[in-house]
Amino acid sequence: MPTMDDLVVARPQGLYCPPGDFYIDPWRPVSHALITHAHGDHLRAGHAHYLTAEPGRQVVQARVGNVALDTLPYGERLVHRGVTVSFHPAGHVLGSAQVRLEHGGRVWVVSGDYKTGPDPTCPPFEPVRCDTFITESTFGLPVFRWAPQQQVFAEIDTWWRANAAAGRASVLYAYAFGKAQRVLAGIDPAIGPIGPIVIHGAMSAMNDAYRASGVALPPTQLVPDTDPADLRRALVLAPPSAQGSPWLKRFGEFSDAFASGWMQLRGTRRRRGLDRGFVLSDHADWPGLLEAITATGAPRVIVTHGYVDPLVRYLAEQGWEAGAFKTEYGDEAEGDPEVTT
Repeated sequence: MPTMDDLVVARPQGLYCPPGDFYIDPWRPVSHALITHAHGDHLRAGHAHYLTAEPGRQVVQARVGNVALDTLPYGERLVHRGVTVSFHPAGHVLGSAQVRLEHGGRVWVVSGDYKTGPDPTCPPFEPVRCDTFITESTFGLPVFRWAPQQQVFAEIDTWWRANAAAGRASVLYAYAFGKAQRVLAGIDPAIGPIGPIVIHGAMSAMNDAYRASGVALPPTQLVPDTDPADLRRALVLAPPSAQGSPWLKRFGEFSDAFASGWMQLRGTRRRRGLDRGFVLSDHADWPGLLEAITATGAPRVIVTHGYVDPLVRYLAEQGWEAGAFKTEYGDEAEGDPEVTT
């Protein structure tokens, strides 16, 4: 499937653009790295120079600190060694972007991670016409189909309200970057008087980065700043790694739940020993993947991670020229030490 004229090829360091001499989300140190978003499997430390979408500046700096970082507003074009580069909203998390590459009359788009549903914390996914589309497939099976997000937030609100009335905390596990902020932005602020919103310290830096980027989040507080009596009525957001840890003992009786697309699989919730599972993902579901791929108009599709083989097989059966790149990308928990379970 690869050809000598491909705009992106897989190298040991990551996805490489030969004419531009740069990498996209490389997993080994390189001189020039274009970053689609700041999750740990796509943003690594050690590169000499970084370029990302402007809305991602705060979260990138929160993850890798003071590095040589340039940013580009969504849709604005930059020409590097004859390759025209632009970033376009991916709808995954704050600052997430698809990378459009144009050279020699060809257009390729590297999507990074994306979702096609609404999210109050970031701009929606923007289909970009291209000749070749490089897509993820985290939830690339027909079983993964998301309910409307407002339905999920209403379920979380109802769960929190019932627990508070019974005098027990509501502990909701969510990835510290992206999912936690989406939950905060989506829950009903009117429940606030029932109990406070308490966060694990691992979420503080990313919440601050979101607020500094102009994303409205409700007030939150840390455990030491909360009256112990109020903890029994609190909504507590914690990374998945907090499950079973001594940190939870301070809440006394509590009900716990996990907000993740993996909650679509009943066995996952059962193995984790959770009271509830809320199906909420920052990745496209099966219909979303097909919707996004079709909207690009690309006759050629390359799949990078997730359920790669099923998606490649389905696309080939439907007439696409489909293949795959072997990468080190994964679910957002992978590569993020503070949220790995």
